[in-house]
Order: sequence, then structure tokens, then C-alpha cells
Amino acid sequence: MANEEHLNILKQGTRVWNQWRFETATVSPDLTGADLREADLSEADLSGVNLSATRVSGLNLTPLRSGPANLSQVIFSEADLRRTVFRRANLSEADLLGANLSHADLREADLSEVDFSQANLSGASLTGANLMGANLSHADLNGTDFSNATIGFTTFVDNDLSRVVGLDSVKHSAPSGIGIDTIYTSKGNIPEVFLRGAGVPDNFIAYMRSLAGSAFEYYSCFISYSSKNHDFAERLHADLQSRGVRCWFAPEDMKIGDRIRPRIDETIRLHDKLLLVLSRESIASEWVEAEVEAAIEKEKPGRTVLFPIRLDDAVMGINSGWPALVKRTRHIGDFTRWKEHDDYQKAFDRLLRDLKSDEAKT
Repeated sequence: MANEEHLNILKQGTRVWNQWRFETATVSPDLTGADLREADLSEADLSGVNLSATRVSGLNLTPLRSGPANLSQVIFSEADLRRTVFRRANLSEADLLGANLSHADLREADLSEVDFSQANLSGASLTGANLMGANLSHADLNGTDFSNATIGFTTFVDNDLSRVVGLDSVKHSAPSGIGIDTIYTSKGNIPEVFLRGAGVPDNFIAYMRSLAGSAFEYYSCFISYSSKNHDFAERLHADLQSRGVRCWFAPEDMKIGDRIRPRIDETIRLHDKLLLVLSRESIASEWVEAEVEAAIEKEKPGRTVLFPIRLDDAVMGINSGWPALVKRTRHIGDFTRWKEHDDYQKAFDRLLRDLKSDEAKT
């Protein structure tokens, strides 16, 4: 229960309360369980106050004359804070364990090192907030808006991030902890840019959805092409990425210092399909030939790895070597009119259909 003396001082107004806080700096005010829904706390110094299980829902703590509300180290555990406005407030190191912050306004607030574990943040806005070091373990984040928030050393354990808003715009100042249970709870539906910024390894991200039991909609692919067909490959890569196909091609994904041949062999091994761009130039390329051979070696009965498409008719006139083998044994997608929008789109849609994974078809 609240300390009646402390509660009576608060009821006398912000000026009296703040003066008392100044004169009794060593006292830790206790307002546990108080109903503060009618109180004016907009400029009150609540730093370090025990507000556990209080009812302050709907309160507006938007900063007025004296600047942001000072709520640092405040104890709000199990408090009813629904629809409370904490915009630009200083809540650093606050204890919000189990608090109900449903639809609360925490925009631009300092939430550094706040304990949000088991809190209800559904529908809350954390736009532009500082969440450095915050603990969000087991918090309900359904519909929570993280747009342009800053995180780093932030903890996500057993959270469903699949319905969180704005994760792709989060600013990462340092790595954060993403629990494996969060991946499973979210069924892998977490923006890759968010995971990379948090420090999750690319290899894990690539197979995250399958590990979480959520089937890939499309097979991943490696685009094999001649550098002279770069414009087409770049367009195809961008379009595939925008449709959710995980794909790789050297100009974008090769890292400075990579040994080219081993890197390409490894990439073909890690991806499901080799998307072979056939043209007069690629047929003459020794690199493309090596990539085709690696893909064919990877194939097993009932598993097709090589997916050829053509930009011209060169392959149709060859009757020996690997191009002839590809011509005889594969359906070749026709992108010969790729510079014509409608023709390109028709061929792209057919390719997208063929890249759909077996799990997604069932």
C-alpha cells in the first residue's frame, strides 16, 4: 500500500511535491497501489519512486515548461499504464516488469536499460525511442511500433516479432540479443535487415524460416551469368529479392578479399538452385561453365538444381558440350525480349512460379 504521507504530499500539487523531493533527497517515495488517474504528474519529479501496481492509465506526461518528465529509476512494476502518454519522458533504468502499457505513447522517450520483461506493450508507440540496454523478455509486442527507435544490447527473449511495426527502420547502435525462442515464436517472420543489424549471422538468417517450421515460399538461388549481361542480371536480382526470393550474384555479394573460385563453389553449395543466364557471352565463359558443372554435380534423382533462362538464341544452335546438354535436358526460360516490359514480366512470372518451393505448393 502507498505511504499515506507521501500520497498526501503529491495531492498538494507538483510544486509542493518537487520541493519536498528536493528537501528529502534521501527518501524513496512509496506510492504502491495508488490510484493516480486524476493526479497532475506532468512536471512531477518521479525519479526513483515506487509506483508498483498503481493506476495511472490515460495520464499525459508530455513535457511542458520544465522539460521531459523525469521518471528515471521509477518502479512501475505491474502498474496499469494503458494509453498513458510518456512522450519524450526520461524513463531510463525504470522497472516496468509486468506493467500494462497497452497503446501507451512512448515516442522519443529515453527507455535505456528499462526492464519491460512480461510487460504488455501491444499497440504502444516506441517511435524514435531510445531502447539501448532495454530488457523486452516475454513482453507482448503485438502491434508495437518500433519505427526509427534505437536499440543496442537490447534483449528480445520469447517475443513474437512477426506483428511488430517498423522493425526495418530500427537504428542499431550495437548488437542485441535475439533469443532462439523469439525466432520460433515469430515463426521466422522477422525482417532480415533488423536481424543483421542486431548481429544475427547471415547463415542463420538464410535458414531461419525452415528452422522455425515456416516453409520457404521460394527456393534460394545463385545467378550465374556473364559480366557482359550485368544489366539484366542486376534487374533480375532486384526483382527476385523484392518478391522474397533469396538470391546471390557476385557484384553485390562478393566481399573484398574473397577468393573468387572457392567463394562461388561454397555459394552454389549453400543455395537450392543455380539460375543460369544463357547468352552468347555466358556460353563462352569458363567461369559459367565451372558453375554449371558444380550445379550438375549437386543434382540427385528427383532434385533439379540447374534452372536455365536465355537472353538470345545462341544456345539453340549449339550441338556439343555443356550448352547442348542443357538444351536437350532442360526447359529454358525465354527472356530474349527482356527489354520489353510486358514480355519480361510474363517470363519473370513463369520463372517465379517454377522457383516456388515444394513445401509452398502443398
